[in-house]
Amino acid sequence: MRNYLFKILITGNASVGKTSLLRRFVDGFFDDSTIMTVGVEFFIKEIHFDNMRCTLQLWDLGGQERFRYLLENYVMGARGALLLFDLTKMPKIGDLLEWVNIARLHDINLPIILVGSKNDLEDVVAVDDDSALHIKNTFNMIEFIKTSAKSGYNIEKPFEILTRKLIEVSKY
Repeated sequence: MRNYLFKILITGNASVGKTSLLRRFVDGFFDDSTIMTVGVEFFIKEIHFDNMRCTLQLWDLGGQERFRYLLENYVMGARGALLLFDLTKMPKIGDLLEWVNIARLHDINLPIILVGSKNDLEDVVAVDDDSALHIKNTFNMIEFIKTSAKSGYNIEKPFEILTRKLIEVSKY
């Protein structure tokens, strides 16, 4: 069995659902009492594909602006990233650009997946698929996926797509 270890950044503004997504993915439950991440939190999840074991080191980067100066130390060695935004609020391009720049600080080609969170709040979704795909293409991201930590919708999908991409890139 082949073993892989990938450091993956989970980025995005405060309150977009980064920690909720990670808790659902890693621990299998939704916790609506999640408190603000101060600096960085760290999760580990092992996933298996086609006779391969992949250990994911998931770095939950605090979204508060006052912690951003700390982040450049944590992004070193990252192999990929998820950039989350809340589907109920149109993201500011400047904020997205800042997160892309943080994630790609040491690797200009770092694969990033754009993740629209809170898809369960369909009555108040403010970002349509065309707008999200435009953002994805503008920042040269590999995919756009809608998720809901609350309902569990598509929680594994961004991690699976990113991990498969990282395995593919590792073979060269």
